[in-house]
Amino acid sequence: MIEASLQHDGMLYEGVARFVPPDVGPKDLLPSFALVQRVPSEAELPSSWRVRPSFLRSSGGFKAKVPIDTGTSLYGTGEVAGPLLRNGAVTEVWAKQPFRIEPDGTVAPNYDERSPSLYQAHPWVLAVRADGTAFGVIADTTHRLTIDLRKGIDLTAAEPFPVMIIDGGSPQQVLCRLADLTGKIELPPSWALGYQQSRFSYYPDESVREVARELRARRIPCDVIWVDIHYMDGYKVFTFDPEGFPDPRATNRYLHDLGFHSVWILDPAVKSEPGYAVYEEGVAQGHFLRTSQGDEYQAVTWPGEAAFPDYTRPETQAWWKELTVEFLENEMDGVWIDLNEPSPILPLGSELPDDLRHEGGGEIPPGTHARYHNVYGMLMARVTHDAIRSARPDRRPFVLSRSNYLGGQRYAATWTGDNTASWEHLSWSVPMVLNLGLSAQPFSGPDIGGFAGLPSPELFAHWIGVGAFFPFSRTHTSIKEIQEPWSFGEETEAVARTAMQRRYRLLPYLYTLFREASRTGLPVMRPVFFADPTNLRLRAEDHAFLLGSDILVVPRLSKENPHDFELPEGAWRTLTLLDDGAEAHAAHPTLRIRDGAIVPIGPGGQTAAEAMNGPITLLVSLDDTGCARGALYEDQGDGYDYRNGNYRFTTYSARMEGGRLDVQVEAQEGHWVPLNPETQIELITGQS
Repeated sequence: MIEASLQHDGMLYEGVARFVPPDVGPKDLLPSFALVQRVPSEAELPSSWRVRPSFLRSSGGFKAKVPIDTGTSLYGTGEVAGPLLRNGAVTEVWAKQPFRIEPDGTVAPNYDERSPSLYQAHPWVLAVRADGTAFGVIADTTHRLTIDLRKGIDLTAAEPFPVMIIDGGSPQQVLCRLADLTGKIELPPSWALGYQQSRFSYYPDESVREVARELRARRIPCDVIWVDIHYMDGYKVFTFDPEGFPDPRATNRYLHDLGFHSVWILDPAVKSEPGYAVYEEGVAQGHFLRTSQGDEYQAVTWPGEAAFPDYTRPETQAWWKELTVEFLENEMDGVWIDLNEPSPILPLGSELPDDLRHEGGGEIPPGTHARYHNVYGMLMARVTHDAIRSARPDRRPFVLSRSNYLGGQRYAATWTGDNTASWEHLSWSVPMVLNLGLSAQPFSGPDIGGFAGLPSPELFAHWIGVGAFFPFSRTHTSIKEIQEPWSFGEETEAVARTAMQRRYRLLPYLYTLFREASRTGLPVMRPVFFADPTNLRLRAEDHAFLLGSDILVVPRLSKENPHDFELPEGAWRTLTLLDDGAEAHAAHPTLRIRDGAIVPIGPGGQTAAEAMNGPITLLVSLDDTGCARGALYEDQGDGYDYRNGNYRFTTYSARMEGGRLDVQVEAQEGHWVPLNPETQIELITGQS
């Protein structure tokens, strides 16, 4: 976080300017939760600076207006349902468990394209001009914010806020500067890139073991089994059901013996129950949020009446970290944090009152929940991340958080919340992950198959077919449904197996992309217009997407018709990863490789370790000059030895001369020695 110190407009870094409302001094501005470092002294804003907001005071609060040129395309705004292109949309930046009214009048805990806000808060807009240059806008406030993109970029909040403008020659350049400001993801452990199986809930522990055995027996590649809240004793956080999960350490060791990792859930709310040690400690040490009158605040969540930790307090952060470290002694590999918007369960649609008091401490001043609601999930993610680092200093943390804030990618991956088993939610899942990537979060994905409701075998097949190519690839469903791949019949099971075989062959390439994201902030999954930001016909394409710059994924996201769209310029050649014909099923997206690219793939396998430690095949797709380039990143897959040079980053080049393909190592960094150094070459030919 940084101190609010500016009283005028000025340049912070090359391509980054900050603007402050008139008559607003440092004491009127809040510390920034989005930025990863303190703001330097400003330089004078040059007269040539193109994008300048204007500030207004109105009955609705404080407004910043940012003009845009004709032909400008708008993206970002974080986690939103609906199309990729956000022109004309109005988004409320307010972390919230969404609810909607169903046709029969019932209230359902899910969302659609009309939902003004979802679980995360990203006060950010990416604007791409007609000529392919771009700029981004950060509204540096944690308060509730309205982003109105109907006429330019209008930002409105109840309190004054500064605006940061990032200007660049391309959207990629703007995103890299955004990551410099808000932070980059850590390189995740390689197992977190594998397929992940979840349900609300696998209960009792024998059910967890059974699904693991089935996945291995059916030869469906998978790395992670998830354990939802039913492992707890009466839904009390940091407890275990003595009958259903009497020995969680033994359950985790069983999974480890089968080559799985495990991720277990934690919720923030603490049941208000005398004799429950976590609650009694929280009361005695003042860890819970209080009303404006000073009383402990409680709301109904899964365990019943519960109190909510005040993560703005350093003492509460230390307490929660200690509890999490003790929890991790049971040998789970990652932590899933949920309902941390924060969200009560009843009454449906309820929220914590805006006037609750956060005590703060250190760099965080005291304030109301209206001020800190949007960063509640981020603060919980940070302390959870720190706890894993403390408990496992030789392993990379993995945290999945439902709620977060701009910059929270430093601490946690995310998923798109409680979606539904519908073709609409399948189609929205692609632009949702794309816009999260365009909002600095490269590590995300939906609940494959849909959380609420049971998909048809056809829908599940198409969802897992494309789900194999999301950065975060996890099947998850509600307590009412069963959604293992084999539960839909042999044909759908075969589709799921092939989908994950494709993903696991691509893991060396995906891992290389995650390494790039950790260094530059570029998303792993990218919109098609990134292949040519000047081509206006690509700006709204949100069915197909890119993995990195070299693989184009063309799925079918609609039940009625295949999706036709214009390919980016060049020869995007069809790519086949398996040799058994299984990829021909309609549920599997078409894969294309860019001409001029070299893409590394592996042999596949049942785990990420198998898939990434076998021989590498370089897929070479030559451009019209007969040349190609590509890269491969390799390391141990976990731990931090790579920071000491124990990695290998290889840049390859290829040229066709006299009918002979010559592939060379152009450059190599690091001293990692692969377990299997064999490298094969495969030339991809044909036209798009």
